[in-house]
Amino acid sequence: MQTLTAGATAPDFSLQDQNGDTVTLSQFKGDKRVLVYFYPKAMTPGCTTQACSLRDTKAELDALDTVVLGISPDPVKKLARFVERDSLNFTLLSDEDHAVADAFGVWGPKKFMGKEYDGIHRLSFLIDKDGNVEHVFNKFKTKDHHQVVLDYLQQT
Repeated sequence: MQTLTAGATAPDFSLQDQNGDTVTLSQFKGDKRVLVYFYPKAMTPGCTTQACSLRDTKAELDALDTVVLGISPDPVKKLARFVERDSLNFTLLSDEDHAVADAFGVWGPKKFMGKEYDGIHRLSFLIDKDGNVEHVFNKFKTKDHHQVVLDYLQQT
């Protein structure tokens, strides 16, 4: 697993959102910073905590010219249920074949309850307005993720 680092060019991608519409990373270039956050599975406790915290800080993120894109290997229909169930106010993207996760270097071996499998590692990337990785968030708890991101953005 070769994770992207700060300074790297973020790979452009096109994925379907929770409504079935296509979203590309490049559509934000020159306009907004983009927080691309990868999470393992919609509607699980940790992923719900992380998503709801980002939902609750959307106004602050908007004020800092930052758009949130959540990416998981879940199908579009499941993402739609997640958005509806938790009143999420940002875009979730379906990466069922994990090609984007591979490109960012967040798909790889994991362990859970003694079992090994391949899956998404919970990492976030702040992409600057030029399309480059400005910062990688790789040390956080799901309940603190939003605050770690806000703290970084407010310092820059």
